Amino acid sequence: MPEETSTGAARRWLVPAVALVLIAALAFAVGRFSTFGSQSAAATPGTASAEAGFSRDMQVHHAQAIEMAMEIYGKTEDEELRTLAYDIATGQAGQRGQMYDWLVQWGLPQRGGPMMQWMNVSDEHAHDGAASGQPMSDEEAHAAMGMASTEEIAALKAATGQEADCLFLALMIRHHEGAIPMAEALLDLGTDPRALEVAQAIENGQTAEIDAMQSMQARLGCSG
Repeated sequence: MPEETSTGAARRWLVPAVALVLIAALAFAVGRFSTFGSQSAAATPGTASAEAGFSRDMQVHHAQAIEMAMEIYGKTEDEELRTLAYDIATGQAGQRGQMYDWLVQWGLPQRGGPMMQWMNVSDEHAHDGAASGQPMSDEEAHAAMGMASTEEIAALKAATGQEADCLFLALMIRHHEGAIPMAEALLDLGTDPRALEVAQAIENGQTAEIDAMQSMQARLGCSG
């Protein structure tokens, strides 16, 4: 038999060596993907989680802010206020869509359980009237969250001129002040990175908007 050349021997050993490398790489990849999958599954918020409660309650909260912002946008003659109303309506519509989509991705219903219960109402984030830990009615929860009543919304729709501008600012400041503790509660209780990012944006953005609206109140001569 002809003597095997060094090149032939090298090729003979190269094939199984490459195969071993590929097998090792595949095993490593399978392990990584398996770990990723189990971590993702473990990290998916459940229906009683802070993320789910926040997403549900904040969608309701944002819906009213959008309604009020579009109402004043359509009739105010103050350009600064019109710009703010547009920013509130579009910004909160986008966030509301994100929260709806989160619940879809997590396989959770859009509604579930008493409002605000996810906040562990006995802790520092409890709104006034919620510290007993007993479930509140939706009406009580809306009031605790700083939302406008049916009568206040009707008054805003009926008002015109400076009266409408000042009423909107008063209602929206209170509305924002109700959202900030909700965002702070999720930042303390939640773990989902996307939800935490939005909660931080809500806290920062609405704090800045409160300052802007208070300045507008002073400029417009709003009383109270």
